[in-house]
Amino acid sequence: MTDYALSLNPTTGEEIARYPFQNDADIEASLQRSATALSEWRLSSMETRVAVLRKLAETLRERCQELAEMMTLEMGKPIAQARGEVNKCAQVCDWYAEHGPAVLAAQPTQVENQQAWQEFRPLGIILAVMPWNFPYWQVLRGAAGMLLAGNTYILKHAPNVMGCATLMRDVMDSVGFPAGTFELLNVDNDGVSTLIKDPRVAAVAVTGSVRAGAAIATQAGAALKKTVLELGGSDPFIVLADANLDEAVKAAVVGRYQNTGQVCMAAKRFIIEASIAEEFEARFTAAVKALKMGDPLDEANYLGPMARYDLRDELHNQVQESLQQGARLVCGAEKVEGVGNYYAPTILADVTESMTVFRQEIFGPVAALITAKDADHALELANNSEFGLSATVWTADEAVADHFAATLETGAVFINGYGASDPRVTIGGVKKSGYGRELNHFGLHEFCNIQTVWRNRR
Repeated sequence: MTDYALSLNPTTGEEIARYPFQNDADIEASLQRSATALSEWRLSSMETRVAVLRKLAETLRERCQELAEMMTLEMGKPIAQARGEVNKCAQVCDWYAEHGPAVLAAQPTQVENQQAWQEFRPLGIILAVMPWNFPYWQVLRGAAGMLLAGNTYILKHAPNVMGCATLMRDVMDSVGFPAGTFELLNVDNDGVSTLIKDPRVAAVAVTGSVRAGAAIATQAGAALKKTVLELGGSDPFIVLADANLDEAVKAAVVGRYQNTGQVCMAAKRFIIEASIAEEFEARFTAAVKALKMGDPLDEANYLGPMARYDLRDELHNQVQESLQQGARLVCGAEKVEGVGNYYAPTILADVTESMTVFRQEIFGPVAALITAKDADHALELANNSEFGLSATVWTADEAVADHFAATLETGAVFINGYGASDPRVTIGGVKKSGYGRELNHFGLHEFCNIQTVWRNRR
């Protein structure tokens, strides 16, 4: 095991930088700064916190191109999508600045001859273990609300995007957050364990794999620390016979191949009713083959390289296993030769429930086409998964759509649309996709001490 995090350009294969892992003394210093900041930040006025969030939104927009280029350099996100991510981060800051104070306002309740108040206090220091695929959005969609509530925040980011993490810390430091309010630590798994065990850390937020989430939740549970987990997904994209195929195909392409398929909530299992399966496959295949792949700094390219070489190897193995299990190759299924960590956009058809691409999360530009006999069978196939992050249903029948939404075992259902996130509504999953929620007032309250204050009335 190395003693540093390696930042590698997936477009060229060249090393960008090495970031040495920090030691116990660094961890202790960071915790001390965070605890000191907490003592003041938690008692600061809401007006002060809102002003800093607004300044953060403004700065993100001003430095959008710089932030986007770092993301493209370090994990290969196509530049237009990278700018979109930065702007989305600014939007979540704006939303919390506008609506957060009302969400966090004390709620009075008369209880017989007493007045009770529900107060929303900060929990304390929050440790956030974040992934590489949305290196700014994954951080700020949680941090904006946590900081507004008066918590302080320690970020442990993915090793391959430490350049993005460092730039984000610099932005946070520049907008007026007191020193120690937002801390960045580059630590290995042992360092994460040290942080979880420390009594100054109040809770842990994790976005990542099932394995990582389970390991961290086990340690946090032993220390009686709250966790919110947003983990893997194998999201079904269901197209019934009465669906608008033109729109469904457009949504399917974006839903599967945006961010080069490296999205937790991406459509992954395409469950198509039998009577339209052949036509959907033909249209979908033509649209996928038309996607341009190449240098992610080129505005014309929709697909870039995969972020890490080991993940491309893992994806290729999953595809090859599925082909050996009987899946039919429609297109792709190969590592692109030459410089860069590219994987050809891939479609596998005739996929069944026992195949790897049905059972496991497929994190890359690979779509699995599954034929359902009818709507009931489609629903059965969709729920036959250990994951439950989100699902998509395409149908012209509102009653059918409502039935699917009520029956699908997922944290979100998109009807005649595709996976999205917005600060006005929650994001999160069930089953092995995790628990707890981010965004909206539910997400804002996750990292609050919801305190009841009683006042006797004489």
